[in-house]
Amino acid sequence: MQGNKVAGLALILLTSAFLNGCEDSNVLAKVGDKEITKSDFEAYLTYKRIPQNDIAIQEKVLDDLVYKESLAQEIAKENTINEQAILAEIADLKRQLYINRYFDKFLAERVSDDMIRAYYANNITLYETKQARVAHILIRTNNRMSEQERQAKLTLARQIHSQLTSGENFQAIAKSISEDTVSANKGGDLGWLSEGAVSPEFSSRAFKLKQGEITEPFSTVFGFHIVTLLEEPQTARKPLEAVEGSIRYQLRSEAKSAEIERLKQDVKVTRQAIKE
Repeated sequence: MQGNKVAGLALILLTSAFLNGCEDSNVLAKVGDKEITKSDFEAYLTYKRIPQNDIAIQEKVLDDLVYKESLAQEIAKENTINEQAILAEIADLKRQLYINRYFDKFLAERVSDDMIRAYYANNITLYETKQARVAHILIRTNNRMSEQERQAKLTLARQIHSQLTSGENFQAIAKSISEDTVSANKGGDLGWLSEGAVSPEFSSRAFKLKQGEITEPFSTVFGFHIVTLLEEPQTARKPLEAVEGSIRYQLRSEAKSAEIERLKQDVKVTRQAIKE
């Protein structure tokens, strides 16, 4: 039985090769009753992203296509595969391909580089942040401390503030006392911070200062801070190159959602509840 199947498959392949040269010039191969036409094959090459100017490669691809078609026909005769499941899978794939191909083309045309530049220009404030160069001295607290321990930390912070208002050097005290070890090594310098980057309370205090002013001790989740403004706030703007990807994604999402709603309105749908 197995030998007969192999012989039958070989006969199909030989017949296909023979027909490739002898039948209608538009028919490249015939496998059983199925014809593989030039247009079918060109579409297959496009799907496989195979160049259509290399005859040698095309010959190999056609042989492979004939081989797979032959196998599929023989397997179908065995009647061991759920045909309805295959058709459902093909139908679902077809639906998804229609959707994907349509929106690939639609969004490429609808969201252009010019649109992205225009959106950026018209919404420039979205890509601006206020930044200030600040330094701080931190006396750390945590939620496991007793009230007595917390008060002792606050007393230390007030003593430090008193030293600073008496004229002692902020940088020197930060290096010797601040418990933010990273910034302490730089005299408390935190660099240029965006407004709101540390905490609302920290930003509220820091961004109200004038250059050289020092805050009284105030509390955040990190502990007690004493902050000074090293350089006045400036507005920093993200360049278009840094945000064009997110703008493109946003505009494409909005355009796709709107087009989906338009398409849905043009289709009449009736549906029944699934009954047990």
